[in-house]
Amino acid sequence: MPLSTSNLRCLSKLFVSLQTGQPAGFTLAKPAAHLVWRRFASTQIKTPPFPESISEGTLAQWLKQPGEYVNKDEELASVETDKIDSPVTAPQSGVLKEHLVSEGDTITIDQNIAVLDDSAEPPKGGGAAAPPKPDKGGASEKTGASELGNSVESASSPTKAAPDAKEPEPKPKQPAPQREAPPKPVSKPSPPKPEFSASTATFSRNEEQVKMNRMRLRIAERLKESQTRAASLTTFNECDMSAVINFRKNHKDEVLKSTGVKLGFMSFFSKACTQAMKQVPAINGSIQGPGNGDTLVYRDFCDLSVAVATPKGLVTPVVRNAESMSLLALESAIANLGAKARDGKLAIEDMASGTFTISNGGVFGSLYGTPIINLPQTAVLGLHAIKERPVVVNGQVVPRPMMYLALTYDHRMVDGREAVTFLRLVKEYIEDPTKMLLV
Repeated sequence: MPLSTSNLRCLSKLFVSLQTGQPAGFTLAKPAAHLVWRRFASTQIKTPPFPESISEGTLAQWLKQPGEYVNKDEELASVETDKIDSPVTAPQSGVLKEHLVSEGDTITIDQNIAVLDDSAEPPKGGGAAAPPKPDKGGASEKTGASELGNSVESASSPTKAAPDAKEPEPKPKQPAPQREAPPKPVSKPSPPKPEFSASTATFSRNEEQVKMNRMRLRIAERLKESQTRAASLTTFNECDMSAVINFRKNHKDEVLKSTGVKLGFMSFFSKACTQAMKQVPAINGSIQGPGNGDTLVYRDFCDLSVAVATPKGLVTPVVRNAESMSLLALESAIANLGAKARDGKLAIEDMASGTFTISNGGVFGSLYGTPIINLPQTAVLGLHAIKERPVVVNGQVVPRPMMYLALTYDHRMVDGREAVTFLRLVKEYIEDPTKMLLV
């Protein structure tokens, strides 16, 4: 559409005004009522802060897709690191415009991973705007149904053909009413083809390859490092759990009612270990220094690492200053860390700098095992299942609930005498918990 003379004059005055800085000498008309002025702004979403000593991670999963409206602090994605999973949250409310990285890509610190349009208005009705989807669902469902129907027909067709193929065989039976017909069906069960086809249809030989996540790769690396560096040796003992079981049976309801803490066995072993460390401090030490280490470190505190199995791998959250905590405080701290680990809410501070580890494989039914040292620690105690076994008490054979204990230690720092003494002390404290009050 050609411009009128008045419009040209206004444009020329506007250009002169822009060049000279003087007023243009006219006023702009108000915009029409049907026109809406809108600001378009986009925000770059960056990777979340990584834990110390970690410089990269893997984008595990996108929880929001382009076109969806998200609220401030709503979780958009999950990032895997060597130690924990970190959520990616929306810095502002708006519509997610674009993914800059794909699931499974490696990302670094402060990398842009998505674009958010923070000028978009929330959808009416309060619901999140779902990204547009092509109308291929029905077609795919129909296709899937038709494929399923075809597969059913194809699967049923051989079975229909089989009787047709066998129809000529019973024909000789009709003209022969004599007793010679029975031997013929007796020889029929031995055809090899039906048996072979049935066996191959019943059993599968498929394989599935799944790439290890970052946490499991890091766990594998640390375990192999422990086997390579530490001079690992395991000593065993067994303890009678009768006293602890009776104590728990008599007081668990009262404790649960008054404090809300479920009294278990881990607090007793944790307390027994911290008491035994006072007599055998090397168990709570570590080897530090260049290379394989040249300095022995002894501590007057115990940061107790508790092994917890999660879907993504084994983690060891830490109970700080366990030596100064009561049974109930230990039980509560261990339960809270276990819940956080299973919910994937552990922070890097929850797993740093443990000095001794307890691993309870008995909850899964393990009767016997040799745990692996969690470097740079020096020892790890393995607990196992409680089983009633016949034992000799005061010259009589009686059934008692027994548990095997396994202590794996680094022989570079801990001698056999110290390891056996520590495990014997733990056994004595468990079999008579009142002894822990005397230490």
